[in-house]
Amino acid sequence: MELISQKMRKLAPELDPLRIGTGWKKEDLDKVQVMVESTYGDSHPGSGHLNLLVEEVRKGIAEEGGYGARYFCTDICDGESQGTDGINYSLASREMIANMIEIHANATPFDAGVYLSSCDKGVPGNLIGMMRVDIPSVFVPGGTMNAGPDMLTLEQLGMYSARYERGEIDEAMLDWAKCNACPSCGACSFIGTASTMQIMAEALGLALPGSALMPSTSPDLLAFAREAGRQAVRLAKMENMKPSDIVTIKSFENAILVHAAISGSTNCLLHLPAIAHELGIEITGETFDRLHRNARYLLDVRPAGRWPAECFYYAGGVPAIMEEIREHLHLDVMTVTGKTMGENLDELKHNGFYEKCDRWLQEFNQRYQINLKKEDIIRPYADAIGTDGSIAILKGNLAPEGAVIKHTACPKEMFRSVLWARPFDSEEECLDAVLKHKVRKGDAVFIRYEGPKGSGMPEMFYTSEAISSDKELGKSIALITDGRFSGASTGPVIGHCSPEAVDGGPIALVEEGDLIEIDVFERKLNIIGVAGERKTPEEIDAILTERKAAWKPREPKYKKGVLKLFSQHAASPMKGAYLE
Repeated sequence: MELISQKMRKLAPELDPLRIGTGWKKEDLDKVQVMVESTYGDSHPGSGHLNLLVEEVRKGIAEEGGYGARYFCTDICDGESQGTDGINYSLASREMIANMIEIHANATPFDAGVYLSSCDKGVPGNLIGMMRVDIPSVFVPGGTMNAGPDMLTLEQLGMYSARYERGEIDEAMLDWAKCNACPSCGACSFIGTASTMQIMAEALGLALPGSALMPSTSPDLLAFAREAGRQAVRLAKMENMKPSDIVTIKSFENAILVHAAISGSTNCLLHLPAIAHELGIEITGETFDRLHRNARYLLDVRPAGRWPAECFYYAGGVPAIMEEIREHLHLDVMTVTGKTMGENLDELKHNGFYEKCDRWLQEFNQRYQINLKKEDIIRPYADAIGTDGSIAILKGNLAPEGAVIKHTACPKEMFRSVLWARPFDSEEECLDAVLKHKVRKGDAVFIRYEGPKGSGMPEMFYTSEAISSDKELGKSIALITDGRFSGASTGPVIGHCSPEAVDGGPIALVEEGDLIEIDVFERKLNIIGVAGERKTPEEIDAILTERKAAWKPREPKYKKGVLKLFSQHAASPMKGAYLE
């Protein structure tokens, strides 16, 4: 089998001299050529260390007789841009990363790829690009940062900030939290979007078994990166081992069951459908809802649980989660190891993987003077934290295409409620009202025109934290938006409301005093009354038709650049907001 890189050399005689000028040796030109694509850069802790992993990958490639070429497309940090208009670029950046990977790989084709990333848009951007390029490939998750003193982790900063704004703590305490929340490189140490997507990469069979969400400071992560380089070369020498030959609908079903078990980020409902779309596989909100129903929620890690994310690896990581839900998984799916998921799990039992994880757990216990056991972090199936997954898809006249709620992070009091609508046309207006106590118990607070086409679909993190950290409001109001939430968000929050407001979806037609029905058990999200008075479904339909006729589309928020392109071409939130 002739490698594609060797065919390319015959077609482009300038290729060899240009690569020699880049630093390749003449003998390297005949080797298996591997594109090593990463989001390395000084943009944030999740990418600042990836150059170390890149070099380990290249060592592994060389050991297997290949040559690794470094390519970079740095991601941005949602946390650093949080609360500013910079967050509007976040979701769009996922598409741009995938586009650059496509350009890098197809302009000068390679025989294989290794992709490295840690965080919210970098991981799905690389996975989308990986599917689109479709050459033999391995994904290397960049790991998680350590917890700080008193097990402080970054998602707690929103709570500290809200408490400071309310005068409950002084500036010195807020400054202490800021200086200690990120003590190392790696993804933020909780099950936010970054952690969730690293786990999804392994659950899909695209990363080496046991490699997801390891502490970024662990020598084990360097070893996994090196082995990923070796494996990429091996895959290039095999037939039918491209991502499209590995990932099937059954792979996505496995990933979604793992998502339920870890109480993963709601942003996964944007990313998995977008990844699947590249393979011609349809994943919808209904897919998530179906698989989450009756699924076991097992992971006691923040933000919904007690422990920092570094504990995930110490408890056995994705393989330990899969062992607990093993009877529900498709064990026959193929993975990047060249073996099935079931074969990988059996091999880990016999090669000392779990014993090594436990040794790290004992070191963690010594560091914090505690006595954590594996079962405290990943609950046994029979002792699950919850038995109905972690998310639900709500539908009704307010969200005909659906909306998502992470019910594991929502107070039980809000599972079935009727609330008074308080619509706001931007997050800034809403946050101001919440912090100044202009929002009352029993309100359904709406933030609209914040969907993909409206403003790029930013996170409503500060508003959700201000609500959930308020002892009174956190159990008595709901926040509903066509935007999205941080993976760290908790409380009664409903996002991805589709169709979005800018397209004239029902969320754009909500008026002050409308009665809003939320029913997590029955998966309902409806307008059931006007001006505090209940109406029949037929009356509501007639009122919404009348309001829609009077509604006028808004001027596009962006007139140029990336966000103009994104707002013109993004699919709806519940489809994954990929570029159509």
